[in-house]
Amino acid sequence: MAATPDSDVDPLYRDILRRNPGQEEFHQAVREVLDTLGPVLARRPEFAEAALVERIAEPERQLIFRVPWTDDAGRVHIARGFRVEFNSALGPYKGGLRFHPSVDLGTVKFLGFEQIFKNALTGMAIGGGKGGSDFDPKGRSDAEVMRFCQSFMTELYRHLGEHTDVPAGDIGVGGREIGYLFGQYRRITNRHEAGVLTGKGTGWGGSQARTEATGYGCVLFTKEMLRMRGRDLEGMRVAVSGSGNVAVYAAQKAQQLGATVVTVSDSGGYVVDDKGIDVDLLKQVKEVERGRVADYAERRGGEARHVPGGRVWEVPCDVALPCATQNELTADDARTLVANGVQAVAEGANMPTTPEGVAVFQEAGVAFGPGKAANAGGVATSALEMQQNASRDAWSFARTEERLTAVMRSIHDACHSTAERYGRPGDYVAGANIAGFERVAEAMLAQGVI
Repeated sequence: MAATPDSDVDPLYRDILRRNPGQEEFHQAVREVLDTLGPVLARRPEFAEAALVERIAEPERQLIFRVPWTDDAGRVHIARGFRVEFNSALGPYKGGLRFHPSVDLGTVKFLGFEQIFKNALTGMAIGGGKGGSDFDPKGRSDAEVMRFCQSFMTELYRHLGEHTDVPAGDIGVGGREIGYLFGQYRRITNRHEAGVLTGKGTGWGGSQARTEATGYGCVLFTKEMLRMRGRDLEGMRVAVSGSGNVAVYAAQKAQQLGATVVTVSDSGGYVVDDKGIDVDLLKQVKEVERGRVADYAERRGGEARHVPGGRVWEVPCDVALPCATQNELTADDARTLVANGVQAVAEGANMPTTPEGVAVFQEAGVAFGPGKAANAGGVATSALEMQQNASRDAWSFARTEERLTAVMRSIHDACHSTAERYGRPGDYVAGANIAGFERVAEAMLAQGVI
């Protein structure tokens, strides 16, 4: 069934629901994109005639596999591994691996679908994919994590390659896990194919600034949105959710640019630190000690207070950066933020704001940066890592950050100008969806029905 302008968007969505039952996050991601494509299909009927929307919404390949591993006591466990290779029209599949108990096929498909457009927005030659496992590395020893990663890669390696599929990290997959995965890939293939994984250590093929890139990029995108409104991040009060990699480095970059970041959070609650989060202490607690934000508050003394449970979005702020997980910021949270005077919201996580929450921000005139644009800095720097691997080169932190800054400005400008071109000025959601879709669709149209 080829989509036709406007009238077939709803039937197309119903068909996607029928073909992908129970995958609510994937449904949400597809609906959010479809809702902005009517004007594109009206202006570009060749996209509808070639059924490009239907083809983009169907992964090119979906892999599900068993991952057996043994714990330190010798007990055997069975996890499930996933890799969804969604679209390769622009380049090799590119997207992270997530190790978390919540991971299932629907989660991976939602993330992979978002990744198609995010990667297209970078302007680099990378397609979209995503993967992971329902394995939980939390509380596991290094030896257990190593054995799991080796088992996971023993199946996945046959589907990877620097010209085929290039995974990276995501929730639960950091430098330790990437190291074990790369070691097993190298062992099995007998090739030091550095470009097959990104997020590697800087001593063995990784890129400077990759660790910081997603959080930095989110703040840089926010800075550009504010600039378009004649404002600046300096002096603003910023609320950040989460306390993982993205949140930590979003906080660091925001404070480098003169803002005051007053919150971080985890599943146990949130911290309010009115004088500004001590990023060095937060890194020590979260990255070295693998502790909780409550530990940060205790170590900070009277400067910070820990609020068990609750909603981090209760804290008044000028800028909100949701950097934890999907659907963490609801319509009620959005209304609270608007009432407290929030001026800009940028998504550091993937789809952290519910559709109803997005609508609240847009109706209130808040500058809203969707994740596929605002958090594209991580994958952009992964592509820069691939460039360095291909040329056997290594760039300085300053050079890489300069390239990241240019990429985020380019993404912002593409979203802004595309929204204006389609009569939706200031609508970064529509701008990001349409700009990413047009680039992928044009490549697919040129390459035929495959």
